[in-house]
Amino acid sequence: MDLDALRKADFSLLDDAVTDWSTMVDDLDTLKDSAEKGLRTTANKASWAGGNAQVSKEFIGKTSEEFEDAHSQARSIYKILLDTRDELKQYKKQLVAAIKRGQDNKLTVIGYEGGFTVTTNVPPEGRAQQDKDNEGEITALRDELQKILDKATETDSSANKVLMAIADQSRLGFTDVDYNDRDTAAEALKKADDLAKLAKKKPEDLTAEDFDVLNNGLKQYGNDELFAERFATNLGPRGTLDFWTGINDPHSAWELGHKRVDKYDDLQKNLSLTLATASQSDSTDMTMWKSSMIDLADKPVGRGGGFPLGAQVMTNLMRWGDYDDRFLVDYGDKLIDTEKKFTDNGRHGAWQRTGGDPLLNRTGTDSGWDPFTGYLKAISNSPDAATEFLNGEFVNKDEDHDFVHDTDGDGKMGRRTLSNFDYLFEERDWPQDTDDKGEDSIAGRNNLALALEAGTTGHPAGEMPTLDTPAHNSEQTKLMQSLVTSISDDNERVTKYGYMGDSIGQIASEYLPDINRAMTDDDDKDTNRLFPIAGADAKFEHRDVTRFLFTVGQNAEGYAAVEVGQKAYMANLMEYHLDPNLSADQRYAHDPQFVVEQAARGSGEVTGTLAQGRAEFVAGKAEEVDKAYEHSIAQRKNLISGVVGTVTGVGAAFITSPAGGAAAGGLAGTATSMILEEIFKDAEGKAKDEAGPVMGEHWESGLDTNNKYTEQAAEIAAKNRNRTDLPDVGEWARVGAERGFHDSGTNVTAMAADLKTDI
Repeated sequence: MDLDALRKADFSLLDDAVTDWSTMVDDLDTLKDSAEKGLRTTANKASWAGGNAQVSKEFIGKTSEEFEDAHSQARSIYKILLDTRDELKQYKKQLVAAIKRGQDNKLTVIGYEGGFTVTTNVPPEGRAQQDKDNEGEITALRDELQKILDKATETDSSANKVLMAIADQSRLGFTDVDYNDRDTAAEALKKADDLAKLAKKKPEDLTAEDFDVLNNGLKQYGNDELFAERFATNLGPRGTLDFWTGINDPHSAWELGHKRVDKYDDLQKNLSLTLATASQSDSTDMTMWKSSMIDLADKPVGRGGGFPLGAQVMTNLMRWGDYDDRFLVDYGDKLIDTEKKFTDNGRHGAWQRTGGDPLLNRTGTDSGWDPFTGYLKAISNSPDAATEFLNGEFVNKDEDHDFVHDTDGDGKMGRRTLSNFDYLFEERDWPQDTDDKGEDSIAGRNNLALALEAGTTGHPAGEMPTLDTPAHNSEQTKLMQSLVTSISDDNERVTKYGYMGDSIGQIASEYLPDINRAMTDDDDKDTNRLFPIAGADAKFEHRDVTRFLFTVGQNAEGYAAVEVGQKAYMANLMEYHLDPNLSADQRYAHDPQFVVEQAARGSGEVTGTLAQGRAEFVAGKAEEVDKAYEHSIAQRKNLISGVVGTVTGVGAAFITSPAGGAAAGGLAGTATSMILEEIFKDAEGKAKDEAGPVMGEHWESGLDTNNKYTEQAAEIAAKNRNRTDLPDVGEWARVGAERGFHDSGTNVTAMAADLKTDI
């Protein structure tokens, strides 16, 4: 900054900007509160149906988040401008004061473009001698002025960098950066430059101290958007791959590995989270980074130009964090192309690690050599990307491949089109891998189950749906239909890999309205009013859901998810239908006895089918196997702790899981909350008891319990709705539940006899 530019600076425009941004922050704060407390809260309590449940509610939620981001961004800009304005004013004041002191000591400061001169204030003919005599004073003033100008330059420069970086983060909408001052933001950018420089070092030159600085820095700043974007773009796509490949190569980083290998898992996580944050940036540099990283997916990045490929490295840095959806889907498309190339369109396997290949994953679950293991974990954190990718096409019927079926029922086999789901869930030749204990790795298929959980439910795997989780859309239900049909066709796709059962069970628990509809066998769809659904509905065949639930029942965690969910859903349904103010267009039938019996019958069939699956699994096994089911039900309480009673809201708000804790305004004391408390109390007691007799084929042992809960739910629901005119409501529910439970036995025998074992 030139001396005269600061000395003569007019800050009136900057003052106006600070004032304007201060007003903007206040206005946005008001709008943010209105959006959150008005729009969002109202939307979450409203009854949505059809397209409104899929589009309008989700749009309102995202709009509310945009107001919050806008407020954070405006507040950051305001504080940065305020700091910059105040500091520049202070530096101007210091500069003018220093020049005045010089004048008092007969020293003159002359500014010019690119610099300034300090000299004595005497006629030209004597100035040279005076300057020589006053050299100390001249030098001191010059240095003082230069320090002031350097600080002012740094203030101006860092403000420019930070403001430009914030502006570059998002092409549309707002970024959620939130800084209390300019220095914090500037420090984040500087830290990113420093750490990227460290990561660019040759692996053999990277010391243990360098590793610690890098690891700690990424952990501290990984969620900072400015830091993450600057770090990723400075390191570059190839630099990122070279870094992770290099430190995992024992030939290149032997000393570092010897000293810090036990910390590699921490670094892997911190680097993944940082890159995920960076991927959300829309800056030009980050857009190029993402494009280049995709291009490198099928390129060798190993020592000497060999394996591993870019995808094998990068997917291990995708396991944590929320990556940009578009980047994930585009990367998945490139990964599918690479898979097809290396497997001859799925004819054989690939990605088999040999003993000399370095580990690329440091979590201990697998070697990281199969790129799909890490990629599927990535999309399990990003539901929209999971849905789009899994519904995407692997091969079509016109391509050269060996996947055939009877095309038109005449016995002639022809090539068929496979989605990515079809290929990964049904056909893929998964490479053999081991974990850090030397046992067969389950990570690949388990991550596939997690990806399916995200792709079908609309929320990250391992989480429960919330008020903001939108209703199922047509792409999610399409994937769910494929999943149910596939498991119905061959249930060993799940039973052979029991570790997938918890995700499959969670998925099923969030489609209970759709499942109940399918079990009615109602051609004219009148029972759609009995089981209302917001958003798109998944269309199943009765046979398929029976076989699907029978399979889910053979996993303790899957069983618990659906059994608890169904009881919660049934109680909620009773309270909904017994509302005397329910509008005529939503009412299933005018006869309350018929309504209660039909709702109870559906619940009874779901529970009975699960019970038969449970019996199938524990038959002939030790008592502890059966007892594990009670443990799973008891543990289910932890997942919805604090939200019992706010389980799925009443009315058409069947948007989320019936056991998800997301609801439209339910309160403790509802039929749902009270029945769940009863279920959990009973399960906790049984889990602590001595193991009981093995269930074997005696699935009927659950009949009494099911009847009890259903009867209680109806009675509580009637009480909560002040239906004193329905003294027999509990008996109606019990009769319906018993009928449905027994129906499940007939239906499993008719529809899933081949899945049962004769004991």
